[in-house]
Amino acid sequence: MILSVALSSAQSALSATSTQSSIISRNISGAADPGYSRKMGLTSSMGLGGVKVVSVGRTADTALHARMLEANSGASAQQALLQGFETLARTVDDPQLNQSVSASLGRLTDALQMQAESPGDPVLGAATLSTAYDLTRTLNNAAQTAQGARAEADAAMADSVDRINGLLTRFENTNRAIVLGTQSGTDVSDELDTRDRILTELSQEVGISTITRAGNDMVIYTDSGVTLFEKSARVISFNRTFAYDAGTTGAAVFADGVPLTGAGASMGIKSGALHGHATLRDEVAPQYQLQLDEIARGLVHAFGEPAPGGAPGIFIDPGPAGPGLAARIGVSPDVDPALGGDLARLRDGVTLNFNPAGDAAFSDRIYAMLEALEVPQGFDPATGINPNTTLSRFASSSVSWLEAGRQQASQEASFRDTMLERTRESLSNVTGVNLDEELALMMELERSYGASARIISTVDTMLQSLLAATR
Repeated sequence: MILSVALSSAQSALSATSTQSSIISRNISGAADPGYSRKMGLTSSMGLGGVKVVSVGRTADTALHARMLEANSGASAQQALLQGFETLARTVDDPQLNQSVSASLGRLTDALQMQAESPGDPVLGAATLSTAYDLTRTLNNAAQTAQGARAEADAAMADSVDRINGLLTRFENTNRAIVLGTQSGTDVSDELDTRDRILTELSQEVGISTITRAGNDMVIYTDSGVTLFEKSARVISFNRTFAYDAGTTGAAVFADGVPLTGAGASMGIKSGALHGHATLRDEVAPQYQLQLDEIARGLVHAFGEPAPGGAPGIFIDPGPAGPGLAARIGVSPDVDPALGGDLARLRDGVTLNFNPAGDAAFSDRIYAMLEALEVPQGFDPATGINPNTTLSRFASSSVSWLEAGRQQASQEASFRDTMLERTRESLSNVTGVNLDEELALMMELERSYGASARIISTVDTMLQSLLAATR
């Protein structure tokens, strides 16, 4: 009886050792995978000294994992916003290539000052006309860049929504397998790793929080509390807008009819790439567009001619009236000889004639335009810039606003990336695989396996001796 008990115990130990060795092999294979969590065999004592592996567990830290998801969402949002700011910054990066509205306005001022010294010189007049065209082209291109950035953000939002729907479908399948496996008592540790990987990918797109319920069932909410998954995936919908102008309002993203983005989103998301793209499309780029429009309006006003109700000057709005003046503003054809106009009108007046005598040395109108550039105007406070300043200072402030926004986004993105890396490292230290520890455990299992094998061999020898003695 004692020999049979010893033999049974040794055999159960061999079986448990084999299972533990298999688990360690899985750990060593997954050591390089950042989404892999260390597995361990959970053992239980059997009657008469036996042991068995009853289940396979995995190391986990719910709080650290939640912090990692939050950090991932924050970093993704800032990266998306930074990319948008860098796109807008192309309009100011190189003043020598007429990419800065402020620099173009400065060159126009210089050209007018030179022409004022010799008003009748057609070469100087042509130079003034050229710089006026450069300024309008710069404004037109800047407005086009702003709306292009909105269209790119809209396309990125559409891609993000597609990824979210795909991830939620994968999550539903994995979560179902986990729940069924938990109910039947099978090993679901690899499926739990897969579910965490899906959550990590999902957190890049949208800020999320999770709740694990009985049976390993999980519910996903946005960081604002909107349900994304509960038993089944919610449908995330979005109608892409392909072309943008200053008057276009982008569509909102919905989760089963609940808005996640846009002005009407009472439970709008707060992080993730989707949030970053929406912020650029709906807030940052429109504000920059408004600044450009106010600069264009200021130009039309400053160079307009004093008449009841105002008379067009060098710069005109060809219409139709409405937002987006920066994209429409042009130079009056009345001052362009190539369009049937006369360069002398730069000196004498475009709509009104301030020099009826045709004096070639007449410079009053040119000086009046220069003085108008230094007269404070009232700008829209929604631009986020000092609304009571001169046109040139307003244009310079717009450049400063854009650069400050880019620097802030860059610093915040760097901070978020650092926080994400540290959180990942902390989570890996807790749940990841340490190869040295696994190899040490493997050596212990080898010794245990050898001891069990020796017990079986000894029992076998004793049984053979007993059998021989009875013959």
